[in-house]
Amino acid sequence: MKRRSLLAGLSGALIALSGLPHQPFGELPVMVEKAKADDSGKAARAPSMPMARDPAVAVAEEYEAARRKGTREALELFIARHSDDPLAEQARAELKRLSR
Repeated sequence: MKRRSLLAGLSGALIALSGLPHQPFGELPVMVEKAKADDSGKAARAPSMPMARDPAVAVAEEYEAARRKGTREALELFIARHSDDPLAEQARAELKRLSR
């Protein structure tokens, strides 16, 4: 009984392994070889993630968008998101002007 289980297990393992790409012993997988080939400096690859934006620039753009929109809601949302930023004071001044 055990011999049949062992043969069935070995047969299953061989069938599963037969679907994998063949590779000689001692060599690296194909993807590793390709990655090493790219490291040669011949072609510069684009970074996988873009560089982080400057937070001050992003806040300034958001303020300009709120100011261009010119609504109470837009300015209040900017103030709620960036209450500690110096541009929040300018947004508060804009809100006062809108109230008049």
